[in-house]
Amino acid sequence: MPVCSTRDGVEIFYKDWGRGRPVVFIHGWPLNGDAWYDQLKAVADAGYRAVAHDRRGHGRSTPVYDGYDFDTFADDLDDLLTHLDLRDVTLVAHSMGGGELARYIGRHGTGRVRSAVLLSAITPLMLQGPGNPEGVPQSVFDDIKSGILKERSQFWKDTAEGFFSANRAGSKVTQGNRDAFWYMAMAQTIEGAVACVDAFGTTPFHEDLKKFDVPTLVVHGDDDQVVPLDATGRKAAQLVPGAELRIYEGGSHGIAMVDGDKQRFNQDLLDFLGR
Repeated sequence: MPVCSTRDGVEIFYKDWGRGRPVVFIHGWPLNGDAWYDQLKAVADAGYRAVAHDRRGHGRSTPVYDGYDFDTFADDLDDLLTHLDLRDVTLVAHSMGGGELARYIGRHGTGRVRSAVLLSAITPLMLQGPGNPEGVPQSVFDDIKSGILKERSQFWKDTAEGFFSANRAGSKVTQGNRDAFWYMAMAQTIEGAVACVDAFGTTPFHEDLKKFDVPTLVVHGDDDQVVPLDATGRKAAQLVPGAELRIYEGGSHGIAMVDGDKQRFNQDLLDFLGR
């Protein structure tokens, strides 16, 4: 399997398809690089080089017990880009991956980066507070951790419903979508699952976003039941200079995986890459 060894000896699995200008996909929690299969093919077919890795403790990467914080994730991403010597890169990140993308730019700059896409991303802050009343209460994150520790297999099956907005009338979500979500979630370490909740729930990215100096597309569904649009996507687009915000009416948190929305996103992504 293709792997990149990080500075602390963790093996990061990645897919590397096609040839051309590189596009690197950063997955959300609790998924892995397989979540990007449709986008990897679309981008590679269009003449780009498509790369997607599994975050440490996820999928086929080393199932470590620690290192589940955004400084570490950003440095892992830097190790991967350096290992593959990727330049003029478009970074595309979903959900928690948006924090990884933002912290990467915050820590490592945009020397290798051409542009960025934040899809249903957690940036700039998920946690509800006086300065972020639209955010998610701490009690929600506590319940997520409790659910994982109580019986994670059933918890992931239940969580897939809200992730894809399968509880809405007219939803196009399939059993296959739910099964794929469960399969990827079960390939994540239990420690990583719990620790990542603290990381993506409470880490602020305001200063990281202010360091963006590349074209940035922000895409978010207005029915995102996991990462509220008003707390994240709208605010991120305001913090990133010149960012473009696209809101998908009725779009769930799992935009890139559900029929209809994924085709729209793929086209929006290809249009953005072609600029």
